[in-house]
Amino acid sequence: MTHNVPNRNWSYPTAMKFGVGRISELADHCKAAGITRPLLVTDRALASLPITAEALGILKAAGLGEALFSDVDPNPNEINMAAGIKTYLAGNHDGVICFGGGSALDLGKMIALMAHQDAGLSVWDLEDIDDWYTRADADKIAPIIAVPTTAGTGSEVGRAGVLTNSQTHKKKIIFHPKLMPAVTICDPALTVGMPKFITAGTGMDALAHCLEAYCSPFYHPMSQGIALEGMRLVFENLVEVYQNPGNLDARAHMMSAAAMGAVAFQKGLGAIHSLSHPVGAVYNTHHGTTNAVVMPMVLDFNRSAIEDRIGKAAAYLGIAGGFDGFRAAVMDLRTKLNIPANLTAMGVEAARLDELTEMALEDPSCGGNPIEMTRENTRALYAACM
Repeated sequence: MTHNVPNRNWSYPTAMKFGVGRISELADHCKAAGITRPLLVTDRALASLPITAEALGILKAAGLGEALFSDVDPNPNEINMAAGIKTYLAGNHDGVICFGGGSALDLGKMIALMAHQDAGLSVWDLEDIDDWYTRADADKIAPIIAVPTTAGTGSEVGRAGVLTNSQTHKKKIIFHPKLMPAVTICDPALTVGMPKFITAGTGMDALAHCLEAYCSPFYHPMSQGIALEGMRLVFENLVEVYQNPGNLDARAHMMSAAAMGAVAFQKGLGAIHSLSHPVGAVYNTHHGTTNAVVMPMVLDFNRSAIEDRIGKAAAYLGIAGGFDGFRAAVMDLRTKLNIPANLTAMGVEAARLDELTEMALEDPSCGGNPIEMTRENTRALYAACM
């Protein structure tokens, strides 16, 4: 396939090896990170695909073995983590390659984090609250290499992972500075084979990250600029990759937008994510698709606080009509990507909205929303999403 994607080496926020075909460098980066017996962590669907066989073949040819763990649920939990740790320890591995979408990237990080920690430490003790991360022994965290095969989550450039508690069905953000991958390989060619609904959902996840970071009331000018440019890349390229999966130029722009969204949301997230996380945990829905479903309603919810800011973004993006034009552009994206119309269409039951509301208010994302989220207005927002 022809393309105009240049190779680039970036170091913000970590070393990023960006370009078509750069998966070929995987073994070299393992060795540079001191990994001699890597465990490649991916999801069940990806495990049988040619891109995974290619990655394992590169490792095997370099004498690094071809160890694979793929028992990863779409919303991974501590049961998946325990199974991964068992495999990691049994194989005497010394590093993790997180290969796939957000689920595999997050779970791979959790395996690297917890495999050698003291038995008395629970992963839930490391939730992203205050300085809880200091409870972990940083020297016992295995080195991580990230290889995203989707363009949405941005976990490849993050210091955290999302893990669902299988008992409470609550998603928790687990944080440690050493969860930042030592190297991230961003090869747009790896995303070409994504199913269309995954291309759509992960792309809308990238947009949600950029949009919520941009609207967050917190001060972070660098993230603000990155979020704005990330939105431009999504609006200009997501429908193209959905309709023409082999367009490597557009795939590259979407891969950049995904990483940019994750960098940007250092500034904060908001109601899109605080509503989406409980729905995903309870109903096992695709995270990015759920974000896309609630996005227009959250824009309406926050309008009084963000109308001027969204108007400025619309002008930069070449969207006429200010806030209303921007919202219409989001709706147009949803239509072209066949996103479900509402949460009811995703199987969410009205009888569980009170439960979901309580979970949303406990989600750390709600703290970055421009409008304060209360029990009353959050319940009403869920109802509007139905």
